[in-house]
Amino acid sequence: MPPGRRVRLQASSKAAGAAAVTTSERIHSIYDVDNGQILGFGADLAEDHPGFHDPAYKRRRAWLAEMAKTHRIGSPIPNVEYSAAEVATWDAVLEELSGLLPQHACREYLRCLPLFDFRKGKVPQLEEMNAVLRAATGWTVRPVAGLMHPRHFLAGLAFKHFHSTQYMRHPSKPSYTPEPDVVHELIGHVPLLADPDYSRLVQSIGLASLAADDKQIWHLTKVYWYTVEFGVVREGDRIKAFGAGILSSYGELAHMASGAAALERLDPFKPQPRMSYKDGYQQRYFVLDSFAEGSELLRSYAASLASPGPVQ
Repeated sequence: MPPGRRVRLQASSKAAGAAAVTTSERIHSIYDVDNGQILGFGADLAEDHPGFHDPAYKRRRAWLAEMAKTHRIGSPIPNVEYSAAEVATWDAVLEELSGLLPQHACREYLRCLPLFDFRKGKVPQLEEMNAVLRAATGWTVRPVAGLMHPRHFLAGLAFKHFHSTQYMRHPSKPSYTPEPDVVHELIGHVPLLADPDYSRLVQSIGLASLAADDKQIWHLTKVYWYTVEFGVVREGDRIKAFGAGILSSYGELAHMASGAAALERLDPFKPQPRMSYKDGYQQRYFVLDSFAEGSELLRSYAASLASPGPVQ
């Protein structure tokens, strides 16, 4: 995986089958969403992870994972006291992205970004993000220990809850993370959740998941991938990024801007291509004409499933 890339919802089919949730286990409210339904990327690290041989880093990850599991809906999220090394990692990524985002991020992202006051020397807290999001769009960020099962992660979106990790990528490779980390969550995902049209688009995917069977959940996982993670939108005659996997990766941003990848119009009704998370940068991006247009498209798809419920 290239520097700066990270992905969500990338569990293997074997792991997905082991943790599958049957269609009889419907989710009716945010209280039914289990942030303990983890497929991977929690405290246990693979041998090729940058932090595998760092016992202190693994203990830190385990502590943060346990803290996330104990959080209850509606209660304040305890602050994390980030170490000097973790703050330095945040600073390094912020520095790399500061020159690229104004050129290649979509206008909605750039409009919302100042609301969060991201700056060097301080890793933002999830509770601080919630104060802004609740006032702007009514969304909430909730801590999670690792990569959630898609049914529970997507269902959270239906109830305007975005599940976010709190751990930092390993300091030996600040430009790289093989899993969701707090840098990606905050810089990539959080700002746009303050935009009404974008947040409706994301919620549409979540609402579709409430009525989806297990096969449709994996289809929605791909739709999420090609929009929320790696989506692009037209602005005049230019293509701008809104996917968090692009916005939080200076390498992916430069790749998108180069024009090397194919551009295709998103059609959620059609089978989606395999999610490419091990083959370098994305070889294609799916384009929306606008967030409003994309939201209507996804709401139409949600309506084709059984009673997904209205967007609030």
